[in-house]
Amino acid sequence: MTFSICVRERYTDEEGDDQTRFGVAVTTRLPGVGTLCPFASENGAIATQSLVNVELGRKGIEYVDDGLAIEDALDTLLNADDGAENRQLHGVDADGTFTFSGDECNGWYGHESGENYTVAGNLLTGESVVTETAREYRENEDDDRPLAERLIDALAAGYAEGGDKREELHVQSAALLVETTEADETEPYYNDLRVDATETPILDLREAYELAGDGFAAAVERYEAARDEADS
Repeated sequence: MTFSICVRERYTDEEGDDQTRFGVAVTTRLPGVGTLCPFASENGAIATQSLVNVELGRKGIEYVDDGLAIEDALDTLLNADDGAENRQLHGVDADGTFTFSGDECNGWYGHESGENYTVAGNLLTGESVVTETAREYRENEDDDRPLAERLIDALAAGYAEGGDKREELHVQSAALLVETTEADETEPYYNDLRVDATETPILDLREAYELAGDGFAAAVERYEAARDEADS
């Protein structure tokens, strides 16, 4: 199931407190990837793909939330999975990273990891899809823009390199999910987005992000105006 990226970022919130955010984004030449691949919580981010086993993502996040290191959590799940050699599984937690590509994944397949990110893909036009996805993220890692926007840029870079090689499959999808340790009063709409069936997944995901951002800003403005009126 095509290619995805998981990231961890540490930052300081407006109160001066240290926080961590986790993000995952994915695109493929099949519909509904957002229901299968990306998983995230305030403790980590995981992507499960190739011959997908959704439980690797669902249980992986549960184990990480329970305090298990991501390497231990995902190794344990893969060791119990009879189809492990058909899987790709990768992710990050607060302290580490994990990448796995089974020997029976369809080529081109492979993965890359850095200090704060992992990228993996299968059925790709070539290694450059993973390389460019990772490069785009690294070059903008310290950017002040929201992580969701930068994850879309990373997917776009990989997509521009050819992405999924199955050009005969015109129905595509994309998704992103961002979680943070910061206790926000309201969660930005643009941190959890899916485009389930389209021929232009990156373009549509970016449009959804922009519209969600506008909607979030309008909702916050309305809420603050109503609160000010009630206090006056």
